[in-house]
Amino acid sequence: MKLSHSLIVLLITAAITVIGNFAGYGVSILEAIPGILILVAIAFAGIILNKVIPINIPSVAYIVTLSTVLTIPGVPGAEKIAYYASKVNFLALATPILAYAGIYTGKNLDALKKTGWRIVVLALFVMIGTYIGSAIIAEVILRLLGQI
Repeated sequence: MKLSHSLIVLLITAAITVIGNFAGYGVSILEAIPGILILVAIAFAGIILNKVIPINIPSVAYIVTLSTVLTIPGVPGAEKIAYYASKVNFLALATPILAYAGIYTGKNLDALKKTGWRIVVLALFVMIGTYIGSAIIAEVILRLLGQI
């Protein structure tokens, strides 16, 4: 995918997110725009890094690493980035992404049908594993913090 196409998709996702953030969570559009633009810039930078660095790892690895580094306490601007990004509700951000996933799945329904019942079993294992893994991580962290 060309970089210009990636940027267009990010901007469309940003627009939908800002509207969903306002409609669903009451965050003013003007208040959310700086945060969403920061998130778009980080995502786009991660996509560029994926194209430039000759290591075959997904763009999301670059995006997560970059966003983590940029919000480490002590990094210049980390507090502002975290503040503005906190104005964008995660669920408002997830809505357009899930819609794209649904469209993609619907578009490739024939391929999905060929996987048959095995995909249902795989999905159940993934969901159960994610739930148990999250519960274990939460348990360990809460015990370390003395909350339980």
